[in-house]
Amino acid sequence: MLWVFGGVAVVAIAIFGYTMGAGSSGAAVTSPIEVEGLGDPETLVEMAQGVTLGQADAPITLVEFGDYQCPGCRSFATSVKPQIELGLVQSGEAKFVFYDFPLVSIHPHSFLAARAARCAGDQGMFWEYHTEIFNNQSTWSSKQSVVGDFVDYAGNVGADTDAFDSCLKSDRHAATVTANMRLGEELGITGTPTVMVSRGEGMARRLSSFDYATIQDVVQSLQEEAAAEGSGGTGQGGS
Repeated sequence: MLWVFGGVAVVAIAIFGYTMGAGSSGAAVTSPIEVEGLGDPETLVEMAQGVTLGQADAPITLVEFGDYQCPGCRSFATSVKPQIELGLVQSGEAKFVFYDFPLVSIHPHSFLAARAARCAGDQGMFWEYHTEIFNNQSTWSSKQSVVGDFVDYAGNVGADTDAFDSCLKSDRHAATVTANMRLGEELGITGTPTVMVSRGEGMARRLSSFDYATIQDVVQSLQEEAAAEGSGGTGQGGS
């Protein structure tokens, strides 16, 4: 399944906004739902949708499977991701793709938080909300009910709170988040954050350490491989 982060993943990313089974159930869906067809790899790749930051044709892809209620993911989002954006994404060297992987057994609000970010994304404010919800994780994470907080955060980033509230209090994006979780499971992911790096359609490298220096080193290694291939090198002296 690691090939999903090559060319096929670009197709799935490009259709962000498409939601299988999205509708209004009158209540906020806070846990995974039954989605037909996820057992088929091709269907799963089409339905699992990462959200991309950066140029779609960037040669390097950085992928995070993350959970909004996970303290480690908060640390990554607030300290490492900004460095990735400044050092690699803005230059066009890499794109960053976020896939939801809520650990619902230990983080009861994580699924709703993933849906909330995508509801903000409907208004073009996914990344602003992504940052806002991580910045406020210590405030909402321990509460019994978080719907009001999530609506407030939408207002903080400039979203239409009525439209956001309607989205949140429904099952919209529940199928997409569920599919992302299933994709992560198929890739053998058990914890968050999980970070992978790939070049083109090559196999993704799963990082055991995801500080910015390590990510830089891996990206540089992939760039050197590309340069060697471009100059007709045999690759025998690769990284």
